[in-house]
Amino acid sequence: MEQSVLAHPDISTRYAQTRKRTERICAPLEIEDYVVQPIIDVSPPKWHLAHTTWFFEQFVLKAHVSGYAVFDLDFGFLFNSYYLNLGEKVARNRRGELSRPTVKRIYEYRAHVDEAMISFLESGDYADDLISVIELGLNHEEQHQELLWTDLKYILGNNPIYPVYSSEMPWNEIQEQKEMRFRRFNKGVYRIGFQENGFCLDNELNPHDVHVESFQISDRLVTNKEYIEFIEYGGYQDFNLWHEEGWWWRFNNKINHPMYWHKVEGQWKIFTLSGLTDLKDNELVKHVSLYEAAAFATWKGMRLPTEFEWEIAARDGMKYGQRWEWTGSAYGPYPGYTKAEGAIGEYNGKFMINQMVLRGSSVATSPGHSRVSYRNFFHPHLQWQFTGIRLAK
Repeated sequence: MEQSVLAHPDISTRYAQTRKRTERICAPLEIEDYVVQPIIDVSPPKWHLAHTTWFFEQFVLKAHVSGYAVFDLDFGFLFNSYYLNLGEKVARNRRGELSRPTVKRIYEYRAHVDEAMISFLESGDYADDLISVIELGLNHEEQHQELLWTDLKYILGNNPIYPVYSSEMPWNEIQEQKEMRFRRFNKGVYRIGFQENGFCLDNELNPHDVHVESFQISDRLVTNKEYIEFIEYGGYQDFNLWHEEGWWWRFNNKINHPMYWHKVEGQWKIFTLSGLTDLKDNELVKHVSLYEAAAFATWKGMRLPTEFEWEIAARDGMKYGQRWEWTGSAYGPYPGYTKAEGAIGEYNGKFMINQMVLRGSSVATSPGHSRVSYRNFFHPHLQWQFTGIRLAK
């Protein structure tokens, strides 16, 4: 399923640190915040806390620890996400209806599983091949840490009083002052895929050669100021710029600007986790769909890079890490891709249709959870992630 060499020899310490970081993200929340699910794509914070715990109980403790006492037999059904090999689950759009079990009960669940996991990890009484499952669980939790940020932002950002999550966020937004420049890469054959030591997901395997024509790619992402120029031009009203699906998505949903933008007395504002604030011209645009990113690129007489072009440039020193960057590549398997058997094999492979690849990472990505071969993927209409635009030609 994945390749793994632990970055930290003390896996129990890393486990504890990862689990505590999830709870720190939730620390500023009120009880009422934990249960809200405004749309199907956004899961309640309480569900994230439970599901990441379910992963370790299901794939490690139940399977490998003799005599482990399952915390609650109902939780296997309540907090399974999409692993059909493991049985029935609550429909994704109904997670917000779970007023019970309570938040208190979920934190008790986490404590129960953490105690058992740390005891098991410190014992060293497990085979080497289990390390890859534990490492996958830690990376899975780090993925959900980013989803916690983005889902919380959607929950609070769709509250008409724009509540403040925290006045002090643990990241700084880049302010781009420099002129956008393009770097040229020559036509040729390049090596793509995971080639380093450490952990990767199965969708990054196997390394393989790709032929690309010569291309140019921008040295920075598009800013708010540049995107406002697109809006003021009438980019959201010019169907010639849009994919057919994108145009009707925009039309049917009355989309006229990125998510969380608001025009207040003639001035653009943006909702952040620190509340509603003035839109900063030189901040990198975020919360755009692939449809918007592609329309903007077309308006500029350019396009989005393919995921191969993106990786070639990133391996050659191109900076990234502020926004997940849409590419023009559909999400599919690399040559030689094989799915693991059973539930673990459902992690990536079954989503390889009707989704587009994003590369890089974002300000909300957990520390250490970013690499040049990482292949994120979402449906092209989604805006709620920290997504941005890099141009190519």
